[in-house]
Amino acid sequence: MRQMAIYGKGGIGKSTVSANLAASFAESGLRTWYIGCDPKSDGSMTLLHGRKIPTFLEQMKDGGGEVVFQGFKGVNCVETGGPLAGVGCAGRGIIVAVQKLAKDHFREEDDALIYDVPGDVVCGGFAAPLRERYANEVYIVTSGEYLALYAANNIARGLANLGVALGGLICNSREVENEREAVSEFARRIGSQLIGFVPRSAVVRECENRGMTVVEGAPDDPQAEAYRRLGRFILENRSMAVPSPMDPEDIRALLREMR
Repeated sequence: MRQMAIYGKGGIGKSTVSANLAASFAESGLRTWYIGCDPKSDGSMTLLHGRKIPTFLEQMKDGGGEVVFQGFKGVNCVETGGPLAGVGCAGRGIIVAVQKLAKDHFREEDDALIYDVPGDVVCGGFAAPLRERYANEVYIVTSGEYLALYAANNIARGLANLGVALGGLICNSREVENEREAVSEFARRIGSQLIGFVPRSAVVRECENRGMTVVEGAPDDPQAEAYRRLGRFILENRSMAVPSPMDPEDIRALLREMR
């Protein structure tokens, strides 16, 4: 089973990309898992027609209950959950959930598993899919903006500290000048690659307002094909390498070069 961890700066569209990847995999006939690792537990909603499902931790606390919910085309959706902000370590839910899911639910015949991991940290509980070896490839969602690349660089630093290979960067476009070229060059300089470019489109918000991924809600739109193409590139990807993060000032210099 391909086990992927998707990281990225908060607000960069990581959950949108992850959910649409899961939908594209399932649409092509792959037995797919989506594991939401954000305490807000909202990443899976577009795979479930807007439904917010109980989290793994909530079900354990209440003495058991359903933890896996079937979404679009049979995607198995799980939200790990965690305590409220300021109350405890959100990573605890990820650690407990991935261990239990690996033991009781994942099967050899499954094809693809996506961990949608919050924020720009690769530490503590948020590193659980990597440290516990439940994810064997990592992709970083970014844009061509400085703060997004800065966050991507921090994630690359965390991966380097863990000795974990990076499969590539996904550019979720913000339509900044020379964006594709900037992200591609950043990827090259940290020893990785641009694995896919997702254009900006109003159809994403329209589908999310209806509780759907673009792959389900607008299957004939070019945006849906962009997610399918990204999915194909990831499934065909065999180029993995431990990244070498840049100095933050070098990122600024790179962006100046691209102007």
